[in-house]
This record gives sequence, structure tokens and C-alpha cells, in this order.
Amino acid sequence: MHIPPQKAKFLRSALKEWEAEGRISDQQRQELESSIQVVFFDWQKLARYAFWFAIASTIISVSAVLSDRWLMAMIQKLFSAPDTVKLIFSTLVTVFLYNRGLKRRRLYPHKRFSNEALFFLGVLGTALCVALLGKILDDGSGHFSILLLLASLIYGGLGLWFPSTLVWVFGLLSLGGWLGAETGYLSGWGAYYLGMNYPLRFTLFGLVLLALSGLFNRWPRGRAFIHSTRAMGLLYFFISLWMMSIFGNYGDIGHWNKAGHDELALWSVLFGAAALAAIYHGIRYQDPMTRGFGIVFLGINLYTRFFEYFWDSMHKALFFALLAASFWYLGTHAERLWNLGRPQKAPSS
Repeated sequence: MHIPPQKAKFLRSALKEWEAEGRISDQQRQELESSIQVVFFDWQKLARYAFWFAIASTIISVSAVLSDRWLMAMIQKLFSAPDTVKLIFSTLVTVFLYNRGLKRRRLYPHKRFSNEALFFLGVLGTALCVALLGKILDDGSGHFSILLLLASLIYGGLGLWFPSTLVWVFGLLSLGGWLGAETGYLSGWGAYYLGMNYPLRFTLFGLVLLALSGLFNRWPRGRAFIHSTRAMGLLYFFISLWMMSIFGNYGDIGHWNKAGHDELALWSVLFGAAALAAIYHGIRYQDPMTRGFGIVFLGINLYTRFFEYFWDSMHKALFFALLAASFWYLGTHAERLWNLGRPQKAPSS
């Protein structure tokens, strides 16, 4: 077991306490302690961050090249091929990246971050291919949401086939983009579609994803995506409901300014009730995800209402003093929870 020094100290302390309580023998304690290997540097985190920085640096490098006029002119001369040729070339590169990621995962399953980095580059390649396809098929209608739906189907299919949670999540993100763009296109890019503004649409979309994650329980291949689908559903749902608690089902600033606090209070109550329901579910069924989302967004709701009702009416010194006091209370309460069950050292005299 390779763990950092702080966790190793905690585990050894727990083993000694269990031995003192008679739960394990001295020999068992020694055997368990011998399996603990202290790692003084977290190479796993370094690997994760290094790959993400490599991908970010690659994107910045490409952006820098594209922003250089001289290099851009050279690229245009070198790559003045038709869009169809560019699409074929990009597709081949993307297929290579996905294939390489799959092969590396079979050969080196422990190199998770480098394998996922290849999948991420494949995701970017897929987006480029879809964009080139849209450019080739563009008829001037502005119905680009079809491309987002195509990207979602590709990501979703590949994510289920590989399987890859990262690719699947991009499929859900693309599906959300398609929902916004398609309903906007159908409504003539107005604020409402079927009487719903954008936040209300995405609130319902989050509920659909939550229902989908529940259906995955009945499908063996889909069980690997329950966690990620539920997380995306909760994220869509709570962020959209938070926006609803601020703006309501209004589509322009004029109508929103005329709305009183009482008209928006219902959404605030609904937002708080949803957060409390998530906390109850997390405690009742030992689900840290729903419990965590509920606690975080209940806090966001309370602080939003604090700013909403007291920013204009309260003296700023008192406003920030109360804000500081609330954060101090949260910090001390979190510290107390953190120290529960941890061995307390007596102060040295």
C-alpha cells in the first residue's frame, strides 16, 4: 500500500489503537504495518497534472501558431487542400488517437492518465471532424445544432463501446449544447421555448439525466456510467435551479426588473427544498454524491438570498462582518468534523 506520510501516520495510530482494544493481535498489527509503504512524493498527482499541462500547452501552442500571421500564411499555403481532404486527414488522426489509447490501456492499464490524455486528444479531434463536416454541408440555414447532436451521438457511442467515462461525459456535454441550440433555433432564438426559458429547460434536462443514471442500474454495461451520469445530471439540475432562483422563468431584463421578490421566492424555496431532498437522500442511502451536492447548493442558496435581500438595505461594514462571521462558523465547524475520530495529542508542558 503506497500512501503519503500523513495517511500512514493515521493508519499506524489506528492499528495501535485496535491492538490496545484487543481487536487485532500484535502479530497482525506488525503484518499490516509492514504492508504500509510511505511515499514522500505523490507521483500520481504529478502524472495527472503533467498530462493536463501537456494538453493545455499543446492547445496554447496551436493557438500561438494560428495567431502568427506569417505562420498562418504558411499553413494556408501548405494546407490549402479542400475541406473534404482535411476531413479525411483529421478523421484518420482521430481514429489513430482513439486506437492508440485503447491499445495502451490494454497493455498498460496502470497508466491511466496517459491513456485518458490520448482519449482527450481524440475528443478534440472528433470535434474538429464534426466542425469540418458542418463546413462542408453548410447550406446557410444556421441549423448548427445538428452538429452538436452528431457529436453527442459519436461521443456517447464511443464512450459506451470503449468504455471511457471521459468520452461519455463529453457526450453529455454535447447533448446539453444540442438542447440549448436546438430549442433556440426552433424558437427563432427567442428567450422562450414551450413557455420555458433556458434555465428551466436545463433544469428538466438534469432530471432526465438523473432518470437515465437510474436506468443504467438495469443494464450491466451501463453501470460503469452511473456515477458520471448522475454527477452531470445533478450539476445541470442544481446550477439551472440556482439561476431560476435568481431570474425566475423570465427571458429579458425588463420583465425581470418588474418582478418582485415574492414572485421569485417560490423558485428559491424550490431550490432549497431540492437541496434538502438531496441531503436526505445522501444520508438515508449513504450516497456521498447527493449529500455533497445538497450541502454545497444549500449553502449557495442561503448566501445568494443573503446577497439578494441585504446588499442594498444593509450597511456594507455590517454586511461583510456578518459574511465573515458565517464563514468563520463554517470553517470551525468543518475543522471540528475533520478532527472527529482523529487521535488528539495532549499539549506539551
